[in-house]
Amino acid sequence: MDESLYNDGNVVVGCGISGAVVANLLAAKFNEKVIIIEKKNHIAGSCFDYRDSNGICIHKYGSHIFHTNNDIVWNYLLQFSEFNDYKHKVIALIDGVETNIPFNFNSLYQVFPENLAFKLKNKLIEYYGKNSKVPILELKKVKDNDLNFLADFIYKKVFLEYTKKQWGIPPEKIDSSVTARVPIYIGEDNRYFHDKYQGIPIYGYTELIKKMITHPNITVMLNTDYKNIKLKYKRLFYTGSIDEFFDYKYGKLPYRSLRFELEEYNKEYYQKSAVVNYTTSEDYTRIHEYKHYLNDKSQRTVIVKEYSEAYEEGKNERYYPIVNEKNILLYNKYLEDAQNIRNLWFLGRLGDYKYYDIDKAIIRAIELIDSIQK
Repeated sequence: MDESLYNDGNVVVGCGISGAVVANLLAAKFNEKVIIIEKKNHIAGSCFDYRDSNGICIHKYGSHIFHTNNDIVWNYLLQFSEFNDYKHKVIALIDGVETNIPFNFNSLYQVFPENLAFKLKNKLIEYYGKNSKVPILELKKVKDNDLNFLADFIYKKVFLEYTKKQWGIPPEKIDSSVTARVPIYIGEDNRYFHDKYQGIPIYGYTELIKKMITHPNITVMLNTDYKNIKLKYKRLFYTGSIDEFFDYKYGKLPYRSLRFELEEYNKEYYQKSAVVNYTTSEDYTRIHEYKHYLNDKSQRTVIVKEYSEAYEEGKNERYYPIVNEKNILLYNKYLEDAQNIRNLWFLGRLGDYKYYDIDKAIIRAIELIDSIQK
């Protein structure tokens, strides 16, 4: 039997980062009542983490590393948690050689003879200037034999097979907003991100979000399917998939999903960094070793092998929207219907059908609520 819920305040569907920010702002900043409806048995969405029997903080749905240049987002989050000074560094195995990702000057010397590395380094500086970033598909267009050689090498050894594993299609068929996320870095900095603010919440993301939604004006309903509740509300904020909300009337929006296989080892560490990418070998895309993030101390370690796969309803979860012209046209059909419904807003990766980082999801939620309350 369907449950009935009568509420003259706000309803937020989904208790991930987008839903939590919306609920917090409405409750704490504007003193409005909010009910959060979450289908999962836990808060925090894909940011959910927990301590295992070894005392290691496990990111259940893959690594989440916070980084931003946005002062508003950073200062907002500091209300709910301190952050450590973790700087994310990624290693890739290229023909058995460990090298830095994004590919940078240090990578050149790791995989090429010194004379060739020196030559390529100077060419990159000449063309792009130091400390800049260049998407690999842009580097492939340069009319220079040496840089063409480098572009082909990086494309084949770092980008091509990994991207095909992750997305199921060649890089050329992926939107540039996605491929630009893996640039070539013209410099020696081995950090994966170069944002002003970086780190991991010192008690984890779940605790951060718990503090965000702990407020007398907020009620949380877990293990609850929005479709099974009859609602009367002032406003509805929906962070689930927009096509599902409209019962797939125009067709299903495609997504990529992920599968995680957890393994435990009787050793202190399995690998040198939190993430190692397998760009050409193995069926999995990468291995995560989470204890690096918060410097967890344990004689045992846990790793997670990450496999990318197509999303199938009822089998796995939506992770990444596949952004291309065809899918955006389909999304816009749903968005047009949504805009004709009063007091209904979609947001988050699934609601906006965008490949958001955490900080982008947060500023989207902040700006949405500010615009509504003006």
